[in-house]
Amino acid sequence: MKKIFVSAIALTLPVAAVAAPGDSDTATGTATATVVAPIELEHDAGAALSFGSFLAGAGGTVVVTPGGAGSVTGDVEFVSGSVNTADSFTVAGDANRSFTISATGGSVSNGTETMTFTTAVSSASDTLDTNGDGSFTVGGTLTVAADQAAGDYTGTYDATVAYN
Repeated sequence: MKKIFVSAIALTLPVAAVAAPGDSDTATGTATATVVAPIELEHDAGAALSFGSFLAGAGGTVVVTPGGAGSVTGDVEFVSGSVNTADSFTVAGDANRSFTISATGGSVSNGTETMTFTTAVSSASDTLDTNGDGSFTVGGTLTVAADQAAGDYTGTYDATVAYN
């Protein structure tokens, strides 16, 4: 009778699981991280989107390409000696990294009168060179009202770059 009792107790005690050789294995993984240089945008000193000098007439537009070429539509006429220029920006950041470029429209004012403009960037995206440098230009289209008041008009717009 003692033998049966001891055997029954042995069957009810917990036993730690022991894996047989080959039932488990461990390997070491690898982790990596890359810190990217921040992208920086700077407006080039002395640069400006210049729509030039013109007569408004019955109105129209002044167009400046991102390459700096100017043209007019409607009744707008350039005056002799008018100079059109595209604006320019410099980009710096992580070498060989691609980025997007955008620019908002804006307005120019002489203090009492306003004209609005849209912008056009030289490229919607680009890639920084091996030194982490890049650049782009901005042209635009200025809407001129009929008999727009004479005067010097100034204004601003925003340009933005972001890594892809």
